Amino acid sequence: MRKIMPPVLLMAFLISGCGMVGIFKDYPRTLEIQVENPVPIDRSDQSVQISVEMIMDVFSDFNPNQFVIFADGKELASQSLDTDTDGIPDLIVVNVDFLASELKTMTIRYGRKGEKKRDYLQRAQAELSTKFGGNFVNRIYEGGTFQNVNYLRVPPEHTDHSFYIRYEGPGWESDKVGYRFYLDWRNATDIYGKKTSSMVLQNVGFDGLESYHEMSDWGMDILKVGESLGIGSPGIWLGDHAERIAVTDSITSRIVGNGPVYAQIQTKYFGWKAGPATCDIVSDLSIAAGSRMTQHDLHITGHLPNLCTGIVKHEKGVFLEAEPAESSWTYLATYGAQSLVDDDLGMAILYRNEDLIQLTEDQHSHVVVLQPKEGSLTYYFLAAWTQEIGGIRSQDAFAKYLEKTVQMLNGELQVQVSQPNRM
Repeated sequence: MRKIMPPVLLMAFLISGCGMVGIFKDYPRTLEIQVENPVPIDRSDQSVQISVEMIMDVFSDFNPNQFVIFADGKELASQSLDTDTDGIPDLIVVNVDFLASELKTMTIRYGRKGEKKRDYLQRAQAELSTKFGGNFVNRIYEGGTFQNVNYLRVPPEHTDHSFYIRYEGPGWESDKVGYRFYLDWRNATDIYGKKTSSMVLQNVGFDGLESYHEMSDWGMDILKVGESLGIGSPGIWLGDHAERIAVTDSITSRIVGNGPVYAQIQTKYFGWKAGPATCDIVSDLSIAAGSRMTQHDLHITGHLPNLCTGIVKHEKGVFLEAEPAESSWTYLATYGAQSLVDDDLGMAILYRNEDLIQLTEDQHSHVVVLQPKEGSLTYYFLAAWTQEIGGIRSQDAFAKYLEKTVQMLNGELQVQVSQPNRM
């Protein structure tokens, strides 16, 4: 009796057989990347960032517009980004699973011409949407309809509640959580709690500000920011209070990456009046599929005595601080019934110990005061809501999650391009 191949094996055969023929044809050239997980813990769904320049130092014919990546016998969702906006991709991002202390080999197949056309599940996105077809009347935008844009120079008429930018600023999300910041004088970051792993921001805010402050099937805005630093908002510490990026000459914002596995927003603030100082500052906010964390890279032109960030103070939020340890990265966090629907929400700032000036607070925020090095600073922030799919549902579980996150930040993935065999 002839055996029938099980559906899963049949699908694998079709992919590895007929499907691979097309891939070999479209992506005839091959290179290998070695990625090491240096810590003794499993790391699932990890974002790996690969420098295009590093690849091209070894494989000068590499085409960053046309490639596919394989590991463990399967194709991985990936994308390229033009992070310096010069028209040429300079970064490749791919999500990979790692065992404890594993050294993994990834194969990149690439072609000489054309652009990548692969259909991956969208697990991260960023967007910025403004109105067209109307006009400002006394700083309120009347008429018009929303359209997504990749770049915006904020008009001088725009302010809070101008109804010109959909949900008042850029938004970014992973399959875990969403964020937005107010692209006006408030310049604070807010949280969208999600009850789904699907992308949702493209449907938010068309029917006014109140709609996303009420619970829906996908979730809602879950944080009251007020005059605080919200979560992870940048500012300057002026001795007794944090001041957000409020007074500027002009602001531009650009969508640098829009998924499927990585999203990034770059915002430039020109002429920021930071207390007694004035400077320009570039903010890059990014998030990867499978992650709650936003990475915040800041670059300053001019001199500032410090940069600060923090978390809104909430009467029901328990303050958590990492135990002192020999560690590059650490955190401060809060946990408790501090969401707008009075259920559990964990929030955290993760920063390098070497950057710390002081931990402090003002009337509105728990504050981390940090020292930029050569005009640059990187920190992370994250939110974990109890209503997420598979969410963190206790203070103890949140603390353990933070400790593991710090361990992974301290054990950064090591990426190397394999040298080609030469006969």
